Amino acid sequence: MTERPLLLLDVDGPLNPFGARWWRPRGYVTHRVRPANWSSRQKPGSRRLRRGLRIRLNPAHGERLLALPYELAWATTWMHEANEMIGPAIGLPRELPVIEFANLFAEDPDGLYWKTRRVLEWAAGRPFVWVDDMITDLDVRHVAEHHDTAALLMRIDPRRGLREVEFRELERWARTL
Repeated sequence: MTERPLLLLDVDGPLNPFGARWWRPRGYVTHRVRPANWSSRQKPGSRRLRRGLRIRLNPAHGERLLALPYELAWATTWMHEANEMIGPAIGLPRELPVIEFANLFAEDPDGLYWKTRRVLEWAAGRPFVWVDDMITDLDVRHVAEHHDTAALLMRIDPRRGLREVEFRELERWARTL
């Protein structure tokens, strides 16, 4: 049996359209959470910390993602907290694999997005799609030059999140393998 390609999921942008500041996209539900990375940057006892970080998630995304012919994994600063706070809210299993990033937001010497090298290392030569709002053309070229199998880097508009057009593209791309 052939391994399914990987679908590497970022949270903020693709699943949480944080760029839609003044309106909530149709189908999304607002949640208040306290991820450790965010909480550590808040003033102790502050109103903001008490209220929690506002995120918007679409509960239909889990079923839609699970229906795709991919092996899902988290590629997000939320790391393991994505399994605790994001997955259950959208109907994903609690224990998806997680790409661990040691140096969050570290500047890359070649100007790549700070996740790119670790994503390539983690994919270990397997075909993959990576959905993220911060991917650049430089990252796309780097992956094309350093990954010997199929890869699709899908930049998602953080004002809109994953939409039907992206789900159709994910289905189409998987069929081409």
